[in-house]
Amino acid sequence: MKSQESWIRYMSKSLYISEKPSVAQEFAKALKDNFKKQDGYMESDASIVTWCVGHLVTMSYPESYDPALKKWTVETLPFLPKTFRYEVIPNVSKQFNIVKTLLNRPDVNRIYVCTDSGREGEYIYRLVDQMAGVPADKDKRRVWIDSQTEEEILRGIREAKPIAAYDNLSDAAYLRAKEDYLMGINFSRILTLKYGYNINNYLGNGKRSAISVGRVMTCVLGMVVRREREIRAFVKTPFYRVLNTLGASGRTFEGEFRAIEGSKYFNSPLLYKENGFKERKDAEELIRQLIDREPNLIEQNENGKSSLTDTILEEEQLKAEIVSIEKKKENKNPPLLFNLAELQNECSKLFKISPDETLKITQELYEKKLVTYPRTDARVLSTAVSKEIHKNIGGLRGYIYGKEYASEILEKGTYKNIAKTRYVNDKQITDHYAIIPTGQGLNNLNSLSATSGKVYETIVRRFLSIFYPPAVYQKINLTTKIKSECFFSSFKVLAEEGYLKVINHSFHKKDSSSDVNQKTSKENTGNKDNQGEEEEESFDTGFFEVIKGLKKGMLLPLKAMTIKEGETAPPKRYNSGSLILAMENAGQLIEDEELRAQIKGSGIGTSATRAEILNKLIKIDYLNLNKKTQIVTPTQLGEMIYDVVNCSIRSLLNAELTASWEKGLTYVAEGSITKEEYMEKLEGFVSRMTNGVKGLNNQSILLQYFNETAKNYK
Repeated sequence: MKSQESWIRYMSKSLYISEKPSVAQEFAKALKDNFKKQDGYMESDASIVTWCVGHLVTMSYPESYDPALKKWTVETLPFLPKTFRYEVIPNVSKQFNIVKTLLNRPDVNRIYVCTDSGREGEYIYRLVDQMAGVPADKDKRRVWIDSQTEEEILRGIREAKPIAAYDNLSDAAYLRAKEDYLMGINFSRILTLKYGYNINNYLGNGKRSAISVGRVMTCVLGMVVRREREIRAFVKTPFYRVLNTLGASGRTFEGEFRAIEGSKYFNSPLLYKENGFKERKDAEELIRQLIDREPNLIEQNENGKSSLTDTILEEEQLKAEIVSIEKKKENKNPPLLFNLAELQNECSKLFKISPDETLKITQELYEKKLVTYPRTDARVLSTAVSKEIHKNIGGLRGYIYGKEYASEILEKGTYKNIAKTRYVNDKQITDHYAIIPTGQGLNNLNSLSATSGKVYETIVRRFLSIFYPPAVYQKINLTTKIKSECFFSSFKVLAEEGYLKVINHSFHKKDSSSDVNQKTSKENTGNKDNQGEEEEESFDTGFFEVIKGLKKGMLLPLKAMTIKEGETAPPKRYNSGSLILAMENAGQLIEDEELRAQIKGSGIGTSATRAEILNKLIKIDYLNLNKKTQIVTPTQLGEMIYDVVNCSIRSLLNAELTASWEKGLTYVAEGSITKEEYMEKLEGFVSRMTNGVKGLNNQSILLQYFNETAKNYK
């Protein structure tokens, strides 16, 4: 017996279990062992590498607890099991059985858990461990890595902690699943039983429609529906801005009237804002007062917008005095690095691809060793990473769109002080730092699709830009006065390109007719008219020199007076990227300051799940996604579901609830509260809400809401 035990110790092996086969392959390569491929795993004399295929185990439906629960009835709700049941997912049972056998082999004395480094990855392994009945006394270590480079994999194995160090994270993962399960099953069933017939009868389907709700998805639905209804209810407010045109050294520029202290119109009820009149006649009256005659306003069209201009003749000799001139430099720093939400938003704008597609691409880049872990909420680097960042930069010298900048950064040594900047902050990192290029895996670039290549370039350029100085603008703010009324002009020119030279993507269409210093005032005016904001004009450097030469007290000839009509604009619809950002920043939707501070950094959902949630809402026909524009709108069914929830479990629509539950999970992961405390609150909430719906009798009110919504879908 003793000799057998010695033999087993002598023959003992380490088992590495990853989340998917491709990752297992990278671990096998890094270990550099003589692996032989088997069915569902690889084995050498010293090691075994195997894999999950995503989730192998899932939570059981209520009917597994009691077959009678397959039928949905009001009497059996709320469903709150004392002990939760789990089962192997049928279509992956073969791989589960392979993994189970390997985990329990007598010669496997150490298990390295190599699933994705995050809450979901932890959950995937723990469920397998639980279902496979792996002995608790086996040595289990957690590998936590930020990229799939060989160096990082070996570091992760070398520094792997006992899995018990991640028990709180595991608790949070289990609770997240229980939360979604309990809310989804109880709320979906009670609302379906209560209102399913109403919805389907209204839509003419003739059967009961299952109503699908959830902690996160319903909140997101609420955001989109509310925005759509704000747009519908929006009433445009026209306003009229008055501008002067002044001459200087043979050039002209515009100034905008603003009613400041000393103006006849200061705090006047005639104004929409300080720079816009509610009525055109009042704008005309201002001009009349300034030029001492009846205005001769001629209509013109600019960029599809009409304006009224009175040209001032030279013999009238009207002048405007320069009463102040402010010259200053303005620095614009490189933006923070990408987290997943920011990258999804950027890719939605640049490439018109969905957040789900962006995540798939970034995951592909990660698996090909090109970038670090994608499912991150951080936009900064850790101190530890910053000390080794020259390696990432050095590798990019082999990348066509990065070599020039990477070489310059290394030559000038601008990376050396990065730890002292806003781009490095350990306090802003939970599981992973920002998405950055590894500087490795460049041999895989040729295998990427065109879009994947562009996403990689976008990540590289954002990363390299932080090692460059700010862009510097020269700005001049000019105030001129005619009688008692002031007009304001603002000019700027790019003096030092700084990081901007790195940010310009290779795939952007180049416009040879313009450069960064030559944006016309017309271009800048376009969107500003809608908002009633002060214009800021960019001009060519020659003109800027003319402006720089102006002095306080100078009199400039008045060339024209113009009235420009603008109108207030409705809120913009979400696109797929801005919706993901709104989910990340859900705390901003909360009015209560204390609560907003409490849930800061939690948001709705997680970086790993937000794209999936949006996909589900589209799949079940609650939301519509325009693939060309990536604009997200509700469907008629989606609006009806919104009204049902709003009249029954209203808190599901609120960012407060969703984000505070997410914050609670964070507290569990940190060890601030116990899983028992969290579960008690969860069960109490589910029970109260479910029983509350049972007592409602509001079908007639809902019918009115349905009728109102239907008017928009004829």
